[in-house]
Amino acid sequence: MNSSRLFTLKEARIGNNCPVCYSNDSLELTFKQKLTESKFYKAITDEIVSELRCLNCEEQIFPIQWTDDIERVVDYHKRGLNMKAKSMKLKPVSGVLIALGIVVVILVILLVTGVFSI
Repeated sequence: MNSSRLFTLKEARIGNNCPVCYSNDSLELTFKQKLTESKFYKAITDEIVSELRCLNCEEQIFPIQWTDDIERVVDYHKRGLNMKAKSMKLKPVSGVLIALGIVVVILVILLVTGVFSI
């Protein structure tokens, strides 16, 4: 039931030549961060995904096709990236389950010590 999705952190147009169609100023670099959600929690992870796409030829440029110039520009943009901090937020269902667990543990301790008897 875990679902993961990516949300966009930064989009930038870069002025390098496209390795497929050789056009200038048509490359768009996108950085995305992973968000995981389940019934009990929602978490932002440290995982960053980068995607390079040519707007002229509508092709995705994979890292194996990147030139040295493209790699330097991607590294430059990655250094200036404002990532969201890794975090986890519990949903109300988990709070209820944790409280219920604490109550059960306290009751068991009270029964074992003899303070409370049935």
